[in-house]
Amino acid sequence: MTHPTKDHLAHARVLVVGDAMLDRYWHGSVERISPEAPVPVVKVTREEERVGAAANVAYNVACLGAQASFLGVVGEDPASHRLEALLEGTGIRAHLKRDPGLQTTVKLRVIGRQQQLLRLDFENEPDHEILSQQTEAFGTLLPQHDAVLFSDYGKGGLAHIPAMIAAARDAGRTVLVDPKGSDWERYRGASVITPNRAELQDVVGRWAGESELRAKAQALRERLGLQALLVTRSEEGMTLFDAAGELHVQAQAREVFDVTGAGDTVIATLAAMVAAGAPLREAVPVANRAGGIVVGKFGTATVSYEELFA
Repeated sequence: MTHPTKDHLAHARVLVVGDAMLDRYWHGSVERISPEAPVPVVKVTREEERVGAAANVAYNVACLGAQASFLGVVGEDPASHRLEALLEGTGIRAHLKRDPGLQTTVKLRVIGRQQQLLRLDFENEPDHEILSQQTEAFGTLLPQHDAVLFSDYGKGGLAHIPAMIAAARDAGRTVLVDPKGSDWERYRGASVITPNRAELQDVVGRWAGESELRAKAQALRERLGLQALLVTRSEEGMTLFDAAGELHVQAQAREVFDVTGAGDTVIATLAAMVAAGAPLREAVPVANRAGGIVVGKFGTATVSYEELFA
C-alpha cells in the first residue's frame, strides 16, 4: 500500500472523545521492607505525569503528525489543570468540560526497581448536565474534523455516546470506538469497533477456532450495524471483519516489553490513517505495525511518523 505523506497526515483532523485521565508515576528505590507491615519501602526519587486514557489516544494521534482535538469531562481541581497544560503542551486542542463535583481521574503508579508495586485510582462519575454540555460541544466541533474516535474507559464520560455517534454518521464522518464493558448496543452504527480478544469474549462468548470466531464477529457486526469490527489479538495479530469478509494481519514479531497503551496506539493510528483518506483495509496493517512498535517501549508510549514509515 502507498502510505500517506507527512503532508497528508498534517491535514488529517481527528476528534477524540472520551474519559480523560492523568497518569502519575512515582519512581523510587527499594532498599528495605517496612517495619510496620510486610511491604517494601519506596524512597521516591522522581515524579512524572503523563496524559492517560482517552487523552493518551489523542496524544498518539498528535505524535503521528495528525491534528488532534480532545473533548472530555474533568473536575475543577489541580489535576484537571495539569492535564489541560499537558494536552496543550503537546499541541492537542483541548475542549474540557468542567464539573465542579467531579474528581478528575488520576491513576498513581508507584514504581520501584523498574516494576509497578502499587496503583492508586482517584475517580468518580460526571454529572449529566455537564455531559449534555459535552454533547452540545461535540455538535459544534464535528464539522471541523474528518474522523471521530470514541475512547471508552468506563468512567462515565461517554454516557451520551449514542447521540454523538448518530450525529457523526449523519455528517458522514468515520466513527471509531475503543469499547468497554459488555453493553455494546450504545455503539450501534459506529464505523468500526476495536475490541481486544478478552473484550470480544465478554460480549459474544468464547469461540473454538477461526470459523466460530468469524461467525460470531460477523453476526455481531450485522446486529450493531457496523461497517467493520477489528479484533486485536496480541500474539495472533489482528483481524478485520467487514462486509467483504475478513483481513488478517500477523503480529509483528519483536520483544514484547510492555503492552500498556498498545490498544490506544492501534486505534489512534487507524483514526489518523482514515482521516487522511485511507480505506480501513489499508489502515489496518499500518495500525498493526504501530502496535508492534509501541509494545517494545516501557509505559504508555507513542509512535512517530518516522518510526512508523521508516
